[in-house]
Amino acid sequence: MKRLLIATALGIASLAAQAADIAISAQDTYAKIQSNERNVLFIDVRDPVEIMFVGFADAVHANVPFMMVDRTQWNAEKGVFRLYRNPDFINQVKLQLARRGLSADAEIITMCRSGSERGEPSAAFLRENGFPNARYVVDGFQGSALKEGPQAGFRLKNGWQNSGLPWSAKMNADKMHRVDRP
Repeated sequence: MKRLLIATALGIASLAAQAADIAISAQDTYAKIQSNERNVLFIDVRDPVEIMFVGFADAVHANVPFMMVDRTQWNAEKGVFRLYRNPDFINQVKLQLARRGLSADAEIITMCRSGSERGEPSAAFLRENGFPNARYVVDGFQGSALKEGPQAGFRLKNGWQNSGLPWSAKMNADKMHRVDRP
């Protein structure tokens, strides 16, 4: 019984360590990029249309959408278009790794708008598909929405954009996911 309890405790500790290991702050990500760490690929996993309206961090190496908008399927109940996982996500990440001369063991850091909807799931998906060092930016590009006050609902708390890190309303065409090129 004692061995079972010890094994269970070690298993839980291992899962907690892995969960902490998968997350990275926007500031730590930026520091890695600024120091030109060679074994890092930083990708924005948002749909390019979202980037166009919300803003872009030119520190990312590439935009590889994890979830894409299907503009042919409208969900009337929720008032949104259907999202679907990019079927070429893994291959597109492999292409970006190859362009930088990196292997599947590279540290791949993903960033979405908030960190939780696509950032964390994309990093977990990458880990499940042979990329053991995938991580995601906690709080993503825009951060969390304020819960109270006159600006409630606006994403003005944490995240890349609210941490004083460089970003722009303009997109970098060389880094954006486009259907007219690989």
